[in-house]
Amino acid sequence: MGISTSMNAGVSGLNANGNKLSTIADNIANSETYGYKRSDIDFASMTVSSGGSSGAVGGGRTALAGGVSTNAIWDIDAKGALEGTGNSTDIAVSGRGMLPITSMAAYEANPDELDLMLTTTGSFRTDKDGYLVTSSGLVLLGWEADESGAIPEQARDTTAGLSPVRINLSSVAAVPTEQIDLYGNLPATDTAEVAPVDPHTMTLEYVDTLGSAQNLTVTFTAQGVATAGDPQTNTWNMTIVDEKSGNTVGDYDMTFDDAPATAGQILAGSVVTNSGGAGAYTTVYDSATGMLTMDLDGQIIEIGMGSDSGGPQYMSQLSSSFSQQGVSTDGAPAGTYQGVTIDENGYIQASYSTGFSKTLYQIPLADVPNLSGLSVLDNQSFAISAESGGLYLWEAGDGPTGTVEGFALELSTTDIATELTQMIRTQRAYSSNAKVIQTVDEMLQETTNLKR
Repeated sequence: MGISTSMNAGVSGLNANGNKLSTIADNIANSETYGYKRSDIDFASMTVSSGGSSGAVGGGRTALAGGVSTNAIWDIDAKGALEGTGNSTDIAVSGRGMLPITSMAAYEANPDELDLMLTTTGSFRTDKDGYLVTSSGLVLLGWEADESGAIPEQARDTTAGLSPVRINLSSVAAVPTEQIDLYGNLPATDTAEVAPVDPHTMTLEYVDTLGSAQNLTVTFTAQGVATAGDPQTNTWNMTIVDEKSGNTVGDYDMTFDDAPATAGQILAGSVVTNSGGAGAYTTVYDSATGMLTMDLDGQIIEIGMGSDSGGPQYMSQLSSSFSQQGVSTDGAPAGTYQGVTIDENGYIQASYSTGFSKTLYQIPLADVPNLSGLSVLDNQSFAISAESGGLYLWEAGDGPTGTVEGFALELSTTDIATELTQMIRTQRAYSSNAKVIQTVDEMLQETTNLKR
């Protein structure tokens, strides 16, 4: 009977608009929740077979009300605006991709099997144990760097390489020296003087493997002429002494070119060892790269001197002045932890009091084929589901993913004006469905009165 289906349709309309109002209330309540993804209701019509035929004599199809069904949806792939903050570990994703997280409680219960969750933003702080967690107990996951600050190769379709990000707030770190660029000029006039000639000395500071500052003393002695008026030799003796041990690292001869096109450059094959280093010290000169490689009891340091084959030039022999301006060295002595920063590629770098930074972790960005198929969890987090498809971990900025932004949080995708408009429309639809039920009730009452 059509009148009874009208009642059912009205009731389904009340339920549907009640569900719609629930999502509107949730959206408005979370309008200031960072990372909240707006929810909505998808309405779908329902049909009921009439059992009639349009070809029947004296009749046709009967109109029966089927009503409406609803399905809740979350606009997970929508992006809220980013808001700057004053905390370096407030993190947001600019573009596609999500941050991998897990529950701290779940990690403590089973640290060998991570319960992966995803989010697009989070305000992380270090807890008492140094883990980066949110106020709701979600801990950030990342790929841990090795001692040199490099990120090992990782499988991208599994969470096996991920671990909770943990920062040692009381750490002390150092960066041993690996390269010294020996920029300097030796006075050409010295090699035209009668031997012996006063030497010139450079002091090169380096950082050893224990983080202590040490010195190398480099002495240049011109190989002067035997008699005044003889052609200048353009040759120098270079001795390197490690002040840490007092040992001579190497004893070399260098000859410079005096041809117009290449005047002042080191000649091919001119750097030769006169006497080997003491103890475990060994030095090797590569004329193609211009690098002198020293092995100081296991610490390898390269000294850039100058190439004899068109490569980089460091040392020169020109004019009548000695100069050591521009000498540069890498490494940093031991320093205490100062704080962390997160760059756009997801690298978490700790800074230290002596002015250097060290990579601790890299935060990958997780992606799935169907973001809308993710399961919705509490605290603006999501989980992989059959509908979302499989997980893939990208380096930020690669593939379809965006970048990682520190000092930023993603705002809610709720627009208050839109929600208020939807509320008015829902209220009117609800009232109209209630009116349908009231009208059906009055019509049924009229039918009952016919029996009297």
